[in-house]
Amino acid sequence: MKKLMFIVALALIANIGFGQTTTAAKSDLGVFAWTTTAHDFGKVPQGTPVTHEFKFTNTGKAPLVITNVQASCGCTTPSWTREPIQPGGSGHVKATYNASNAGAFDKTVTVTANIEGGIVVLHIKGEVESTIKPN
Repeated sequence: MKKLMFIVALALIANIGFGQTTTAAKSDLGVFAWTTTAHDFGKVPQGTPVTHEFKFTNTGKAPLVITNVQASCGCTTPSWTREPIQPGGSGHVKATYNASNAGAFDKTVTVTANIEGGIVVLHIKGEVESTIKPN
């Protein structure tokens, strides 16, 4: 019985503690409206880097600020709009895949910003065709 009371008390304390976390008011957040969040390059020749520009509009009531953009590996290089995007304004996140290794690829680019949830994950995929001809 003591164990049960201890577990109930512990659960109650944990619930109260986690219930105190706050997030920014929705009016203080930007809102991404992406034209697309995924891109398929199809077949790409080996050694030829490919780039896709993901475009978005801030449909929120506050400036949208991208604080970081992180690719899932070193083979993908991101770039993005660095200044705050005002409500109604637009911006971009570019993802460049180096296409140095033959074979299929499926990579992600994680965008961190002042949005509800904090992150958006963009996807790029395709297949790098080898330029080496077998004998």
